Order: sequence, then C-alpha cells, then structure tokens
Amino acid sequence: MPNNKLKEYRVILASASPRRQQFFREMEIDFTVHPIHVKEIYPDHLKSAEISDYLSILKAAGYEKKLENRDILITSDTVVWHNNASLAKPADPDQAFSMLNTLSNDWHEVITSVCFTTREQQITVNQCTRVKFKELTYGEIENYIQNYNPFDKAGGYGIQDWIGLIGIEEIQGSYTNVVGLPTQLVYKTLMAMVG
Repeated sequence: MPNNKLKEYRVILASASPRRQQFFREMEIDFTVHPIHVKEIYPDHLKSAEISDYLSILKAAGYEKKLENRDILITSDTVVWHNNASLAKPADPDQAFSMLNTLSNDWHEVITSVCFTTREQQITVNQCTRVKFKELTYGEIENYIQNYNPFDKAGGYGIQDWIGLIGIEEIQGSYTNVVGLPTQLVYKTLMAMVG
C-alpha cells in the first residue's frame, strides 16, 4: 500500500459490485465488503449528480452509528443522465432495449457519486463523464441483451462489456467512472482524509 497511514483504518466498501471491489484491489487498498441494500427512491425534483449524491448518502444513513473510530464507510451510486432524465437499471429486456435505443447515436453523461462516512464526518464527491455511442443496430442491441447482463447496470450497459467495445465512439473524462468508480477521485479523497 503506497500510503501506510491507510493501514490504520478499516475501509468498508458497501457495495456488492464486483467491478468496484476489483478497483479497490487494483488500487492496493485493503477493504472489507458490507453491501447495504436500500430502496433507491429519490425526490422527483433532483437532477443529474443530485440523484447519485442523494442515493450514495442514503445508503450510508443508519450505518454510521455502527462505525468504530477508525472505520471509513464507502457508499456509491451511478446515474446515467440523458435527455434530462435518469436511466436507472432496466427491469426487463424491453426496458433495456428502449434505453440502449435512446442512447444510440447520441451523447449521455455517466455520474458516479461516492460518500465517505466516518464517526466524525461525511464527505460526498462525484465525477461526470460524457460518453458517445455510435448508431447501434437492432441486432447489436438484441445480441447484448440476450448474451450479457444489462439488468444490474445503470443505463442498461457496461462500458467494459461487448457493447462498449463495439459501440462507444468517444469518451470525455474518467473511464473508470463509467465502469462504476472514479478511482483517482476516490484515492485522492481517501488520502486527504487520513492525512
């Protein structure tokens, strides 16, 4: 671990996402996993990063009383924002098709918020990445829905999956943010917290 001060803390990653867990391993941060499940409901007036900020804080709510002195709880949420609307995780193949079809041949934003909670403080940061899909064909969308898993991903796709490899023309900002964790921002925030 490049920063030994972090070894004095227990980092608790409140996410079942294998992608987020892999990023923490690759950043050489020791962590324990404690998924927190909440109903991802937010006030209608929230937009863009306000939604992911709200949900990442909501996931931490109630757990902070269980934290010990040197615990850092990390909760996060990713939102796909397109045409002034949030595209959540699709509920079924029809919804997944509709989402990917609307993202086709257009730009959208992927915003990931990360909330760091200790007994003394709570810090929430977020990062936005702009992503451009090529014009996706009916067959490409159908192939992705049938052979991959769009149902656990905001916007109905994973940039690291087949559809990202063949469909994304351009990206402006952090790649890891689109996968589900702005790693550079997370590392920077953790280092600042532990001094």
